[in-house]
Amino acid sequence: MTQTRHVPLAPTRSQRLAPGAGIDAHRHDDHQIVYAGRGVLTVTTEAGSWIAPATRAIWVPAGTVHSHQAHGELELHLVGLSAGDNPLGLDEPTVLSVSPLLRELILAHTGAADRDSPEQRRMRAVLLDQLRACPQEPLCLPTPTAPLLLALWEILRADPSDDRTLAELGRRVGASSRTLSRLFRSDLGMTFPQWRTQLRLHHALVLLADGTPVTAVAHLCGWSSASAFIEVFRRTFGSTPGAHRASTAGV
Repeated sequence: MTQTRHVPLAPTRSQRLAPGAGIDAHRHDDHQIVYAGRGVLTVTTEAGSWIAPATRAIWVPAGTVHSHQAHGELELHLVGLSAGDNPLGLDEPTVLSVSPLLRELILAHTGAADRDSPEQRRMRAVLLDQLRACPQEPLCLPTPTAPLLLALWEILRADPSDDRTLAELGRRVGASSRTLSRLFRSDLGMTFPQWRTQLRLHHALVLLADGTPVTAVAHLCGWSSASAFIEVFRRTFGSTPGAHRASTAGV
C-alpha cells in the first residue's frame, strides 16, 4: 500500500513534468491552487478526478489527499495559500476558470525569486481578489463506490467508445437499468449520460495532450462524428479541440 506523504506547507513554485510523470499521493495543511501553463493536469483523490487544461486551475483544499498526473509536456504551477485564505469558501477540489489576468498573476508569482517582497505580497493580494471572481466548473469525474457502478466504470474506462445503453451494460454487470440509474444519482449525484460524457471528455483531453488527431479522438471517445465531438467540447471548454491543443502546447 502506498504511504501518503504529509507536506505541511503547500509549496509555491513552478516545475516541469514529462508526459506520464506524476506526483504521488500527499496532503498539505494549506490550500493549494494547481495550474498547468502547458499540457493537461489531472488531480486525483479517493472521491474522483479533476482535469484541467491551460484555461482552468484546480483548487485543492487543505488536508485533501491528492496526486498529480501529467498529460503531455506539463508546465506545473503551484500556489500555496494558508488555511485561512479560502476566497471561494470551497471545502472540496474544484475546477476554476482562469482569466487571462489570473493566468499571468499565477505565472509571475510562481516564477518570482523572492515571494516575500512587498511587490509579491501585493501581487498575491490581487491574485486572491481574482480567485474570488473565478467561475466554478463541473469538470469532476467522481469515482463510484457502489460495487455495481465500479464494475461498469471498469468497462467504460477501458473503452470510452463503448456505446452500449445502460440496459445493455446492466445485463453485463447483473443489474437493471432502473437500479443503475438510481445508483448513479445516489452514489455520484448525476445521471449516467452526464457521467459518461464527463468520462469521455476527460479521456479526450488526455488524448489531445498526447497529440492524437481530433477525428481519432472523437472516434476513440465514442462520439458519432468529429463535428458532434467538437460541439460538446466547445460547449464545455469554450474553444474547439484544435484551439485547445494549441493552447496546451504553448503555441
